[in-house]
Amino acid sequence: MTKLAKYLKPFVGFLIFAVVMLFVQAMCDLNLPNYMSNIVNVGIQQSGIESSAPDALSEQALAFISTFMDEEEREIVADNYTRHEAGDSELTDRYPGAAETAVYLRTGEDERLEEIFGRAALSCVNLLRGDEFAAQLPEEASANAGETGVDAQMMYQAAPLLQALPDQAFVSAREGAASADEMLWSQTGIAFVQGYYSELQVDMDVLRMSYILRTGLLMLLITLLGVFAAIAVGFCASRSAAGFARDLRRDVFRKVEEFGNGEFDRYSTSSLITRTTNDITQTQMLLVLGVRILFYAPIMAVGGIVMVVGKGGQMTWIIGLSCAVLFVLIGVIFKIAMPKFKLMQKLIDRLNLVSRENLTGIMVVRAFGNQEFEEKRFDKANRDLTGTSLFVNRVMVFMMPAMMLIMNLTTLLIVWVGADQIQNATMQVGDIMAFIQYAMQIIMSFLMISMMFIMVPRASVSAERIAEVLATEPDVVSPAQPKPFCPEKRGVVEFENVSFRYANAEEDVLHEISFRAEPGKTTAFIGSTGSGKSTLINLIPRFYDVTKGRVKVDGVDVRECDLEGLRKSIGYVPQKGVLLSGTIASNLRYGKPDATEEELMRAVRIAQAEEIIAEKEEGLESPIAQGGGNVSGGQKQRLSIARALVRRPEIYIFDDSFSALDFKTDAALRRALKNETGDATVLIVAQRINTILDADQIVVLDEGKVVGIGTHRELLSSCPTYYEIASSQLSKEELA
Repeated sequence: MTKLAKYLKPFVGFLIFAVVMLFVQAMCDLNLPNYMSNIVNVGIQQSGIESSAPDALSEQALAFISTFMDEEEREIVADNYTRHEAGDSELTDRYPGAAETAVYLRTGEDERLEEIFGRAALSCVNLLRGDEFAAQLPEEASANAGETGVDAQMMYQAAPLLQALPDQAFVSAREGAASADEMLWSQTGIAFVQGYYSELQVDMDVLRMSYILRTGLLMLLITLLGVFAAIAVGFCASRSAAGFARDLRRDVFRKVEEFGNGEFDRYSTSSLITRTTNDITQTQMLLVLGVRILFYAPIMAVGGIVMVVGKGGQMTWIIGLSCAVLFVLIGVIFKIAMPKFKLMQKLIDRLNLVSRENLTGIMVVRAFGNQEFEEKRFDKANRDLTGTSLFVNRVMVFMMPAMMLIMNLTTLLIVWVGADQIQNATMQVGDIMAFIQYAMQIIMSFLMISMMFIMVPRASVSAERIAEVLATEPDVVSPAQPKPFCPEKRGVVEFENVSFRYANAEEDVLHEISFRAEPGKTTAFIGSTGSGKSTLINLIPRFYDVTKGRVKVDGVDVRECDLEGLRKSIGYVPQKGVLLSGTIASNLRYGKPDATEEELMRAVRIAQAEEIIAEKEEGLESPIAQGGGNVSGGQKQRLSIARALVRRPEIYIFDDSFSALDFKTDAALRRALKNETGDATVLIVAQRINTILDADQIVVLDEGKVVGIGTHRELLSSCPTYYEIASSQLSKEELA
């Protein structure tokens, strides 16, 4: 994937914004369990009271609880509370009991107050435990003493008894409270605060609902922010991945467009199609999910662990155990499934190859009655891919039930261990609920990371295949400083001791070929099958480069001139006529987009293709199916010839382009061509002697060597190979 990283540069801004939004989304998701815990702990269990330091308490309540504080703590409380006389109109609306008693209102925000009041409340409980008034006071779990908490009036009844106790009793009670868990301080202190508020006639139901609604609204806002962040991340990830895939497809296509025949011999067509479609889609999916999961999951995992430690550090070992089991499970699955992921792309290539060969060769398959053979061939490729896919899917399907088992066992273990801690007042119910949610978030985060690691190798294989195409340098490229063509040698084609060998071949297919083709003349090539005629012709437009010698066009070695300029000077008609999907007009204009309708019709007349246009209702705008599937072989050849004529180049190459024509059409076309191409250089590869009888020069090839050059009459007497070919096609009278 690193080899393709440059394609992400235009989308760096989107990716950075997506990562920022991922942090926002993660923070929202991580904080929601906390607020849910607060609703249970504070809103429901504590009647909406958040702190063991009351916002207000009566003068009698402050005097009572102060007896359990040391001198320094009393001073801190005095500095943070202000006395208001009974009947203060500013307080009676909120604290109706303030109409009858003086109230101390909290005005400071000293963080020590919560600890002071909580410890004092627990000291009170410790001191009076076992006394005759103990039945009226909270036990160790006094935080759960009921909705109204501690009964303040019953506590005040113990005040005379407390005054008679020695100072050492208070010291011992405070020391016992100091050694207790902070959670116990908080719960006991809040139970006392409930008693203080009840004494001031505060409506606890209103206080509870106010806290729940306020926290619920905050949770809703956080959820909406998380949704917005998730949408933003999805948009940025999709936009970046789609742009990445678009640019990658464009460059792969451009690179393939630059390939010569040598590169196409190296890569199969089906493989190139797979790399341009399926492989790029794999990398695109990895990028989409990578942005949304690969960054998000670690944030959630780390954040969840931090939250878990804060909520119940003593149960963190449960998460560690669950993650260890999860890692073992993922490791086993990786070991089993990973080789199959790497195999799947090759099997897709194979299936595409079989499908393409069967579809393009359907007429041959039917002609030889080999449908059953092709079905078996396709079925084997299909079953291989299906079997591998099913194996991978079975392994992956096993992962989800195993994950659910791990998560449910983790939940069960958390509840089991947490119940004991709730009983000991070291943890609250809401904290257990939040702990369970954080545990699920952590486990799911690791699961998402593991899923990404499963996708990464497959996408990595696809990325390597794409990078391989992009890194392939075509053998045939324009030189850095191309030489200009020589105007005085316009149209001249020269072969000087040319030899050629295909890549990885053991011997040359062309040996020491030399000839000269000039403007205004027709040079023909003939020879037995496999003699190298088409190979020789393909060296002129540089579909291949010579192994030895030189091919010169317009007086310049084709390897030293501009490749685009060279090919623009050539009108090439391949051995197999190729038409592209579109219309007849779009195909004819392929070499000259600005050609007029008159130019098109002129080329059509010369190519003897007028009846093709005439018999179609839409004329030149008649549709052409993919590959020219809706026209015959002869029509396809004539339209291909017309396409080359529209361009009006200085060199025409006809690579056995008349093979599908009848003799009458062939003769008429050659006569028209002779008039049309009078100033051009014409090169014709042919199998039929009749096609080249009137050629100014015939080059006879045999096993890659030139065995004769001359006119028809000259070669009949001087070249046995030519005479043998001619005698197999012409009558004795024609040979005479």
